[in-house]
Amino acid sequence: MSLSIWDPFNEMEALLDRYGRSSRRTLAKSDDNTFEVGDWMPVVDIDETDNEFIVKAEVPGVDKDDVDVNIENGILTIRGEKRTETEDKKRHRVECSYGSFVRSFTLPRAIDAEKVEANYNNGVLNMTIPKAEEAKPKKIEVKVK
Repeated sequence: MSLSIWDPFNEMEALLDRYGRSSRRTLAKSDDNTFEVGDWMPVVDIDETDNEFIVKAEVPGVDKDDVDVNIENGILTIRGEKRTETEDKKRHRVECSYGSFVRSFTLPRAIDAEKVEANYNNGVLNMTIPKAEEAKPKKIEVKVK
């Protein structure tokens, strides 16, 4: 008779991982309102200043050529793929996420899509999305009589 060590946390991690993956995949429908889903989702910060929106997406290990950014109908979409090595080797643990990813965000209507800037450095995608002139706050001077 052999003894084995039971690790309840390992089972819980496997269960949560299975649950998380299946719930992301069920977002995809076959009708016109299809949501694109990926194998993983990069984390994103979106900040706002008076003049622009600043988007920072962390996509470590993803080649610049494997990232696609698109703005269409007021929706910012970041899409790409993180590839894994294809070498045959014994792996003891795989915690990094691999595969395709898609993140989409609805932008305010009043942006200047022609002046959007994006750069990619050290696995971080930084985008600056300027606001259109009509969206910028206007200061109104109050006169005293």
